[in-house]
Amino acid sequence: MGVPGPFPGSAGTPEGPAMGREEVDRALARLGAEHEAIETSLLALQDHAGRRLLEGAELTGVTKERWATTEQAISLLWSYFDAYTDALRRAREVRSRHRWSTPGELAELTELLRGPGITLPSTATLTGSPLLSEQLSLDLLVDRMNRWYAEALDVIVTADAVWSALPARIDMLSAELHRTRSLAHSVGVRPGEHPSGDDLEQITAELTALRAEVVSDPLAFWKPAAGRSSAPGGGSPDTVRYDRAARALDDVRREIEAVLDVRQDAERRLMRLRDVLSRADRTLSEARQARGEVLAKIAASEVPAVSGPPTALHEQLVMAADYRRHSQWHRLSPLLESLEQRADDELLRARESLTAVTAPLAVRAELRGRLDAYKAKVARHGMAEDPFLVERYDVARRMLWSAPCDLRAAEQAVLRYQRAAAEALAPRQQDPAGHGAADRGSEGERYE
Repeated sequence: MGVPGPFPGSAGTPEGPAMGREEVDRALARLGAEHEAIETSLLALQDHAGRRLLEGAELTGVTKERWATTEQAISLLWSYFDAYTDALRRAREVRSRHRWSTPGELAELTELLRGPGITLPSTATLTGSPLLSEQLSLDLLVDRMNRWYAEALDVIVTADAVWSALPARIDMLSAELHRTRSLAHSVGVRPGEHPSGDDLEQITAELTALRAEVVSDPLAFWKPAAGRSSAPGGGSPDTVRYDRAARALDDVRREIEAVLDVRQDAERRLMRLRDVLSRADRTLSEARQARGEVLAKIAASEVPAVSGPPTALHEQLVMAADYRRHSQWHRLSPLLESLEQRADDELLRARESLTAVTAPLAVRAELRGRLDAYKAKVARHGMAEDPFLVERYDVARRMLWSAPCDLRAAEQAVLRYQRAAAEALAPRQQDPAGHGAADRGSEGERYE
């Protein structure tokens, strides 16, 4: 319900000579309008929904303290209004005695309208005054009523704004929390079994406590507006704790959605894991066979050992299949993520092991290819039957095609054949007709 703003203040005039008749009539008209405005504001304050809620609530904390003071202020406002009404009534009675007021009546009216002739009970609990009673002018009376009215309205409007905003939002979040808990339960996310289940319990407790605190102490959840605005209810509800709970629920919801995703594509991911581990096993088996071949065919070479199959991963894969079979999706989700990474790492390790084991065979194959390439080059230049080159070739070939093969010695033999072929081909490349060829016997002696 809307409430009018502060009461209109009386302009008043400084103390001085008695008021004239027309001045008195204008003052009485203004005071009558002020009286109606004050009465309307007080009645609206009395009927405000926020005030009725505050009166019926079991308050705590800062709201309990401020509402106790506000109730006294509202009670005093009505007492002040009654005093204001009596002063206005007396002034009207004096004015109504004669159409043309006498000087004595004008002096009496001046005292009633301007002087401190209104006696009021002590307001020590609100103003700190030690007096048992006070005497105020109508101006000071209206000023004080304005101030107390604004303070009372601020408490009522603020509490009503918090109650109108936060409990409803908390209830909506609680409903979403209930749906999330039901979904979590369906996929096995329960307190004590999954971190998200514990988080849901904490969020539930927080929302329950938050709602109870908002209902009993709404003023504790009010954030005043920046600056020094004196307007009643200036500010907004403080939603820090609510927002934190909402973010936590979003995090849990995403986690549960991830678990649901696991349920939907668990079989596909399990099949991929089996395939990756199977390829890792085959690669390791090839590496073990290759290692035996290398040890038998290559001499004087350090061949790294090959590890056995990843037994632990296979056991966990069986466990993952068991989780899927029993619909334990909350356990399957983190296990699949761990297994996928470790299985990929295992396949990479197996491939690296095969590469390391077969490296000597790759070196031997490269030397064989290089030897045959130079032999073909020599043959293209018509020197395939050169005795010296044939001898060098045969030495290198015997080393590369014998078992076990000494790679270091074979490499040196291939290099010697390469150098001999290069030197033999050099004169022919300079003189394609064959003129100026060096004596082969002396070449042979040089290479021996």
